[in-house]
Amino acid sequence: MTVVHAYWLTWSWTWLAPFTGAGLLALLWLAGVRREQVYSVISVLSVLASALVSTAALYYVLADHEVIYATSTWYWDSLLKVHVGVYLDGLSAIMATVVSWLSFLIDLYSVEYMKGDWGVQRYFFFISFFVGSMMLAVTASNLILMFVGWEGTGLASYALIGHWYTDEEEYWVGVPRSTALGKPMYFEPSTSGVRAILFTRVGDVGFIIGMTGLFALVGSMSIPAIASSAGSWMAFLASRGLLATFLFVFTLGALSKSAQFPFFEWLVTAMTGPTPVSALIHAATMVKVGVYYMLRFAPIFFVGALVAASLGAPAAVAQVHEYFLLVASLAAVTLFMMATMAIVNHEFKLILAFSTAEYLGYMILAVAAGGLAVVTGNYTAMAYAEMAGLAMLIAHAVFKAALFLVAGYALHASESRFIDDMGNFWKYMKATGISTWLAGLSLAAVPPFLGFFAKELVLGAVERTAVYSLYALAVIAVVFTAAYITRLIVRAFHLPPLNKEAEGKHYHEAPVLMLIPYAILGLASIVLGAAWFYVGYWVASGVGETLDIRVTPPFMPSIDLTTIVITAVVIIDILGVALLYMRRHSLVYLLQKSDALKAIHSFLFNRWYVNSAIYYLFLDSFAGLSWLLNVVNRGIDLFYHYVLPKAGELASRGLRGLLRGRTDYILTLYLFMMVIIGILMFMAWR
Repeated sequence: MTVVHAYWLTWSWTWLAPFTGAGLLALLWLAGVRREQVYSVISVLSVLASALVSTAALYYVLADHEVIYATSTWYWDSLLKVHVGVYLDGLSAIMATVVSWLSFLIDLYSVEYMKGDWGVQRYFFFISFFVGSMMLAVTASNLILMFVGWEGTGLASYALIGHWYTDEEEYWVGVPRSTALGKPMYFEPSTSGVRAILFTRVGDVGFIIGMTGLFALVGSMSIPAIASSAGSWMAFLASRGLLATFLFVFTLGALSKSAQFPFFEWLVTAMTGPTPVSALIHAATMVKVGVYYMLRFAPIFFVGALVAASLGAPAAVAQVHEYFLLVASLAAVTLFMMATMAIVNHEFKLILAFSTAEYLGYMILAVAAGGLAVVTGNYTAMAYAEMAGLAMLIAHAVFKAALFLVAGYALHASESRFIDDMGNFWKYMKATGISTWLAGLSLAAVPPFLGFFAKELVLGAVERTAVYSLYALAVIAVVFTAAYITRLIVRAFHLPPLNKEAEGKHYHEAPVLMLIPYAILGLASIVLGAAWFYVGYWVASGVGETLDIRVTPPFMPSIDLTTIVITAVVIIDILGVALLYMRRHSLVYLLQKSDALKAIHSFLFNRWYVNSAIYYLFLDSFAGLSWLLNVVNRGIDLFYHYVLPKAGELASRGLRGLLRGRTDYILTLYLFMMVIIGILMFMAWR
């Protein structure tokens, strides 16, 4: 790699452009400008500027094999030695390009979708702020700037998820007034926003601890500096048996941001925001920053462990392997749980939310699977896993953004968020239907769609670990995925609604500004897949130009008997579910035909009771602790503000009654007290 040093401001427009747009929108609001077209145009143009700068950076990185290191000559913080600027290698340049262009399409969709909304000005401010924060997080050259962008996405997500904070029932997620083990399973926008910021802040505490620890060990917040010295600081921690624990704590922020078990509940209930927000959070930005974090640091941990072993700390390899195995296990459990939840749910956006958490699990599982090869020192396995994780990130961003944008119009047209109230869309919305099927087949990993190649790369990376429990969970989830996305599309597009009141509705195609973004993304799902031989080559080149990746990985998955069998099962699965529904049967109905299957359905529908467990283990226990502390506080308050004053008042009354104004009594008492104090002081001195 050739590192090219550049003027910091030139390439910092990747994140400065959206922030500038957000700042301008804030000033316009203060100046009293309320015309929504002004806000939407400025937001869209600022994100477009970011996309153009990111694309130019990607060209230089991939075509000229350059790494752009553009930082200021001055310190933003001299104590921490923090420069302002960007670090654009293959990973960050690809990520920035994907994020910015998807955000542009989603922002463009929002112009029509949010028209006339009572909070539209606030919406476009936070969309621009959100994109700027995400771009800062993925292009930052040091941990401080990365953390600023990281927290910025959290703040903006809180505002956007809770955009309709007046909490009308039409904006809720979940079945109204439904409960599981006595705990609510429905959430209002204001509650969902708070849940999002609380769940992710728990993990961010680990990020802060890890970041502080690295500065103490390395003396720098620079990501390249942390990578170059990884062998020494990892050897130091490994020799004390702390390496695996430290890496896991440092990674907690990524696991919570990317909604891995047990943090996934915030992502599930984030569906209360406007649908473009769901597309932005679930497809392009916030949840992907956790995956980016793993893609960025996993190779550093991998190489650092091997260097640490060469420096006399062989325990580093075993501890890093232990860390990656834990992360891989959490990811595998997450993706399996999410797939089982999606297959029984009947809320359009909620099904897609489960799917998002599932695919985030695939991405993190792929990266962690590469890390398990640290015991053999196989750099190619790590590079292949990095390629698999990044390919899945790109594929998921494309098809899931398309599906969420389709969902936005489907909910608007049907005036319901439940797929049972939808139906016959195909008769009236052919372009929307085609876009949905293209994105859905990519999600189901049908060849030659983009999702197929990404899925095969991920399964290949997991299979190489020889940890077959992880591989089995990943394969089973693939089959569930094909079933639930087929069920969703057939139910909404090709069958009449179950709700008789909705049967007479006549729909029409989405407005052009809403149709174009998801049509482009739907077509991209098949075009990028059909051209994977070329697209994969450039993605692999980008991985090869990434910090601490020493080889360019293969990008074409091997097509063997296992691949053929899994693909055949997926296609049969799709056809079987489609036929089942076209013949007016229902998977959910079949699950409820026996008591045992009904119990399984209830267990899955209630999200494995994880939400209820969180309420009992944390909210209720802390509520009990709060009650106890309140009792103690009131006892202390009562003692100081009632008991002591009352005792003093009674003592004063008693003394006044005893002395009755006699000066000789008062002098005698004073002398007596002085003698007592003198005796006590003498005894203490002795």
